[in-house]
Amino acid sequence: MMDWIIMLVAVLAAVAAVEVVRRVLRSRLIGEKWVLAGPLVRRCTWPAFATAAVVAAYTVYEPGAMADGEANQNIQRLLSLAMIASITWLVIQAAYAVTDVVLERLLKVEGERNLRARRIRTQIALVRRVASAVVVVVALGAMLFTFPQMRALGAGLLASAGIAGVVAGIAAQSTLGNLLAGLQLAFSDAIRLDDVVVVENEWGRIEELTLTYVVLRLWDERRLVLPVSYFTTNPFQNWTRHGSRVIGHVMFRVDWSVPVDELRTELYHALREHPLWDQKDWVLQVTDVLPNGLVELRALMSAADSASAWDLKCDMREHLVRFVREKYPESLPRFRVETSA
Repeated sequence: MMDWIIMLVAVLAAVAAVEVVRRVLRSRLIGEKWVLAGPLVRRCTWPAFATAAVVAAYTVYEPGAMADGEANQNIQRLLSLAMIASITWLVIQAAYAVTDVVLERLLKVEGERNLRARRIRTQIALVRRVASAVVVVVALGAMLFTFPQMRALGAGLLASAGIAGVVAGIAAQSTLGNLLAGLQLAFSDAIRLDDVVVVENEWGRIEELTLTYVVLRLWDERRLVLPVSYFTTNPFQNWTRHGSRVIGHVMFRVDWSVPVDELRTELYHALREHPLWDQKDWVLQVTDVLPNGLVELRALMSAADSASAWDLKCDMREHLVRFVREKYPESLPRFRVETSA
C-alpha cells in the first residue's frame, strides 16, 4: 500500500512541477519577453501534464513489490504504452508551438515580401504535417513492439515486406499520389496559402492546403474542396503567383455620337479620386464597331489585388453609366432598323 502512495505522491509532484513551469511561462517576467512562451503554454499544457504523470509513475513503479505475475506485466506494458503516447503527443505539440511563432510572424509580412512569406507558410504547414505523421507512425511501431508477440513476428514481417509493399502500393496508389502531389505543390510554388485562383470557373482564395486536399474559400463564402492531384493534372488560373496586382476592364456599348474624349477625361478624374485605384494603369479605348450601330468602349484600370479590382470596376461602371445618362443622353444605345418603303 505504501508503494502506491509513494507513486501517487510522485505523480502529484510531477504535475505540480509542470504547473509551476506553466505559471512561470505565463508570468510577465517571462511570458512578455519570450515569444515562444505563449504558444508553448497554449499547446503543451495538457501533453506536459500527461507526460509528467506517466513518466513519474513509470519511474517510481517497482515490479514485484507493487504487483506480481501477469498483473505486473500488464501494469508495466500499460505504463510503457501511456509513456510512448504522451511523449509523442508532447513532441508534436511542441513542434507545432515552435512553428506557430514562425507562421504568426509571416502573417504580418506585407508588400513585395508577402509572396515569399506565403510560400514559406505553405511549406512549413505541409512539412510539419508530414513530420507529425512520421512521428505517429514511429510511436505506433514502438507501442506494438512492447508486445512479445509482435517482436516474434518481426522476422516474418520483414521477410514478407517486399510482397506487402507491392500490395500496399497498389492499394494506396491514389493516396500516395495525392501525398506526392501535395509536396510537389508546396515546393514547386505553384500555389500558396491565400493565393487567388480560378478553378472550375469559380473564383476563390486558397484557405487550406494539406497533403491530400485543397480548400478554396469562394467569393460567396462557400468552400470548394479538391484533391491536391487536381492541381497537378488540370489547368487553373493563379492570379497572385508573382504579384497580387491585377488590371480590370469594363465594357460599354454606346451610340456613335458619344464624345470619347470627354468620357476618357471623366474616367481619369473618377479614378484619381477613388481609393482603390493604385495610381498606375488606366486607359479608355474604342475596341470595336458593332454591326447593330453601336461602338464598343473598353476602360482598363489597375488595383492592388483582385478584390479591389472588382469593386473598382463596379464603381467605375456605375459612374460612367450615370455620366452618359445625365450629360449625353443622346448617346445612349439606340438600335437602328432599316425598313423599305
